[in-house]
Amino acid sequence: MHEYDTVLKALLQSPENTIFEKITGAKIDQWLNVEFPEVQQTRVDMLGVATAPNKKFLGLELQSANDFRLPLRMAEYALRTYRLYEVFPDQYVLYVGDEELRTPSQLVGPNFFCRYTIFDIRTLDEELLLKSPFASDSIMAILSRHRDQRESIRRILERIATLESGRRDDALKKLMILAGLRKLGDTIRTEVKHMPILNDIMDHDVLGPTFREGEKKGLEQGLQKGELTILRRQLNKRFGTMPAGVDERLTQLSTSELEDLSLRLFDAQSIDELFSR
Repeated sequence: MHEYDTVLKALLQSPENTIFEKITGAKIDQWLNVEFPEVQQTRVDMLGVATAPNKKFLGLELQSANDFRLPLRMAEYALRTYRLYEVFPDQYVLYVGDEELRTPSQLVGPNFFCRYTIFDIRTLDEELLLKSPFASDSIMAILSRHRDQRESIRRILERIATLESGRRDDALKKLMILAGLRKLGDTIRTEVKHMPILNDIMDHDVLGPTFREGEKKGLEQGLQKGELTILRRQLNKRFGTMPAGVDERLTQLSTSELEDLSLRLFDAQSIDELFSR
């Protein structure tokens, strides 16, 4: 999750972002860069200090997948924070994964108890994020639960389009990285083409190759899928029901390899012979 992790931290720690405050109910006055001193060093995702109404430490971990070892890790973070600052932090987990949240929110033993709060980002109000005056909130809205996916993406892009050139490029790059968590990269590329102010993205030193590669990959996947469908029908007609494992093997082949199999199909006397060449 390193790439997503870096972008999420940058967005959440920006002064132009309200999501952390929505989750914790506190406004961070200072972020701490903490690496716990151990034989194997451990770095918390985010640890901050809020002073109003009372001073307290708040820790936030980012999760892109369910992890049943998380309770142990959160307990270790709490104890190590106490060792450094002599105060237990209020702990939160922001879940940004695509599958339904199943990670437990506490670690309980006979004489031990550690609890933290987990927020699934999809429970945050998408409309509040989209209407926020801060572009960072709008970018994070790509991870929320959409009422209308394409309309939400258009609104996010419209918000990014209002930024000055340098900030716009950075915002688009972050949006594309986070979009990977929801498999929305192709949809965003399509919508970008409909916005003249963003057309110059194709000539951008960093983003241009990313978008062009995405288009090329999408075309290749479409061709591969079509060739695979045809070959499956040909195999079923020639040899009947395919043995277990053959279909999985086919999905691993490139478009050119599938085309080659199609050409050899009618000379082969069996599936084994087809794949033996």
